[in-house]
Amino acid sequence: MYSSEPFDYARAGSWEEAVRLLEHGGEDARPIAGGQSLVPMMMLRLAAPSMLVDLCDAAERTVSVSGEELVLSALVRHADLESSEAVRDHCPMLAEAASQIGNVRVRRRGTIGGSLAHGEPTAELATVAVAQRAIVRTLGPAGERSIPAGELIVGHLTTCLEPAELITEVRIPISGSRQGSCFLEIARRAGDFALAEAAASVTLGDDGRCEAARVVVGAVSHRPLDVSEGAARLLGEVLTEPAIREVAAAVAAEVQIGPHTHASEEYRRTLTNVLVSRALWTAARRAMNGSGLP
Repeated sequence: MYSSEPFDYARAGSWEEAVRLLEHGGEDARPIAGGQSLVPMMMLRLAAPSMLVDLCDAAERTVSVSGEELVLSALVRHADLESSEAVRDHCPMLAEAASQIGNVRVRRRGTIGGSLAHGEPTAELATVAVAQRAIVRTLGPAGERSIPAGELIVGHLTTCLEPAELITEVRIPISGSRQGSCFLEIARRAGDFALAEAAASVTLGDDGRCEAARVVVGAVSHRPLDVSEGAARLLGEVLTEPAIREVAAAVAAEVQIGPHTHASEEYRRTLTNVLVSRALWTAARRAMNGSGLP
């Protein structure tokens, strides 16, 4: 059986206190909320923090709407995203992705802030956050920052967060009535890390033509890849399956595919093609029906 090295433990009562504790603990201090990423790494001796700062009491786990944004506390659990009526109404792709994370145990403990801060390139919520143009709010020794989700993850398990800087909130633009979205992934087994992911959103005008299309591919590279430029040829068009398949094939042909233990580059490129095509077409149909989800 594997075991972790001894460590100190502190429970923060606010974000400000958590930052102070992490700063005092030094470079080997780590925050913990759900622990679904950090604890397994500690058990396998891939991480050996000298101090854990528990964030569970740092803030309320709130989901709210402010103006044109869905506002999520960083401590909101995956299961809350899956079941929240506000999330399903205003950002249905987020609820759809949350339902595919790991297993029930992981979804009941893991948090959106922890998932994003971990920097895992196969993480469902990171792919959706980039696709939805989410803004990540942080607090650190230097004060508050607002970071576009597309800039947060810079490499495998690496983010732009500074030492002792914490994600406190995630803000996502709410979906319009003529916008549809879809998140899809495929893994070797249910609950495994994905081999490929696709997140797509489509906005239609009153005449039924495409006004906006976004596509983000996850799990195939060191970070979620925004490939929306490849979908630009759909703008101004009435969306059809052949047109979408053509865009998906072009995106898959150009996307950067990294190495993987269990699948070849060719196979994952094929998966990317299929997932992008299905995600775009499903998003288009949902936009046509005027509903985020069926």
